[in-house]
Amino acid sequence: MSTTQQPAVTVTITPGASVEVKRFMVQEGVSSERGGLRVSVQPGGCSGFRYGLLIEEQGAEDDLVVENEGFKVFVDPFSAQYLNGVTIDYVSSMQGSGFTFSNPNSTGGCGCGSSFTA
Repeated sequence: MSTTQQPAVTVTITPGASVEVKRFMVQEGVSSERGGLRVSVQPGGCSGFRYGLLIEEQGAEDDLVVENEGFKVFVDPFSAQYLNGVTIDYVSSMQGSGFTFSNPNSTGGCGCGSSFTA
């Protein structure tokens, strides 16, 4: 993956997660030429920060944009410091299915998997 703006941020979307993102984009009628997946970090959750995923029709002017196969990944400057190096996967099991995050910047987390400490 490569970024189209500086500073650089590396976000890896696994093939399984990419399939789901593309499926959501089709369901929401979002074009892959301009639209994509917003990955963000927001204050909250049981460990201090929580991840956010959202399909968007286009990125914001100050977003860092990571090109992925078939869609763009938008990361705002605040979130970039916490997301650099993150891997996003999609898992499906008997307990449920959803996106998971493997974040080298995390110093702790909780059982829900969507909240972390940095």
